[in-house]
Amino acid sequence: MEGTRTVTVLVLVGTGSKYETKEINGISHFLEHMMFKGTAKRPGKMDIARELDAIGAEYNAFTGKEYTGYYAKASMEKLDTVMDVVFDIFLNSKLAQEDIDTERGVIVEELNMYRDMPQRYIGDLFEKLLYGDQPAGWDIGGEKETVMSLKREQFVNYFNTHYVAKNTIIAVAGNIDPEIVKNKAGEYFATIRDGHLVTKLPVLEKQSEPGLLVHYKKTDQTHFHLGFRSCNMFDDRKYALGILGTVLGGGMSSRLFEEVRDKRGLAYYVGAGNDTATDTGYFMVKAGVNNEKVHEAIRVIVDEIKKIKDGGITAEELQRAKDNISGSTALGLEHSDSVANAYAGPILFENKVLTPEEELAKIKTVTLEEVHQVAKDVFENNKLNFAVIGPFEDEEPFKKILRL
Repeated sequence: MEGTRTVTVLVLVGTGSKYETKEINGISHFLEHMMFKGTAKRPGKMDIARELDAIGAEYNAFTGKEYTGYYAKASMEKLDTVMDVVFDIFLNSKLAQEDIDTERGVIVEELNMYRDMPQRYIGDLFEKLLYGDQPAGWDIGGEKETVMSLKREQFVNYFNTHYVAKNTIIAVAGNIDPEIVKNKAGEYFATIRDGHLVTKLPVLEKQSEPGLLVHYKKTDQTHFHLGFRSCNMFDDRKYALGILGTVLGGGMSSRLFEEVRDKRGLAYYVGAGNDTATDTGYFMVKAGVNNEKVHEAIRVIVDEIKKIKDGGITAEELQRAKDNISGSTALGLEHSDSVANAYAGPILFENKVLTPEEELAKIKTVTLEEVHQVAKDVFENNKLNFAVIGPFEDEEPFKKILRL
């Protein structure tokens, strides 16, 4: 990336909460926290943070249901420092008992924080509704009781069996010399743990009528996700669904923004999009609406979905959506961290380089007929699910309007 002054070092490992059992649910996320607690080279809890803070780096980690990542972004002149720190924590974290015991409280407070944030927690509840009591439906952070009971040997075992060479992607993006980076990374990772890829249980999906989850909470605003089971990341219909998401809720000119917010003033935020994983996917509309007008907002959204299912979208909307996706992709690719993520994901999940340009090329070939067909395939009552957080105890009013 000749035009940037930054460099990002990302290590991505193919494991997350879908790879857990009920006994260790939350360990992927907990382990992510533990990787910043010290190594033989940087033994103190603050040694890692101080070294990265001293160079003005941005650094963090993230845990999903199928991946965990560790990264740092800094001035390109500090590439050697960033590589040394990120690779060190990934390869050599101590996982000390005293650090595990201290961090339990931090994890529990993180769970409390997110569950006090309806706009975020509604996403967890929506996936719980979709997938139920299986790893895909569990909270990535785990439950408080499990977090408090995890033992050090469980962390060590998980670390040694999941953080292995075949399951690890190193992505470095910025104004760099690729060959030099490759050679240095090879030296660092010469002793990485070896082992077989750990497999996860397949997600079971079964539904015959609209699904509903009402979570009572005294709130000033109602938050909900209304969505449909769709397709996984290997299904090319995801590109047409991406177009649908942009047309329906991809900005201030989208259909839902106009109908729900501009015309009726029912919501502050409303959006739509498609989410995919290796074996599941869903198309979802999200909104935060006036408590008294939640049923009206749902009716408006359902009506807009019906319109697209029955009549598709216009040629002008199709082109605008393609241009929107192309433009937002271009903006993202100005940043080294976005580039690192964009290249690492396809290699991890598909074992091939799929460039952003190749992704855009697939989106540009989507036709009006393909968008209409995927809308008819996905927008079905037996794929419809609705999760809501707000001051509601009675499910019946929602059941009456949740039908296409």
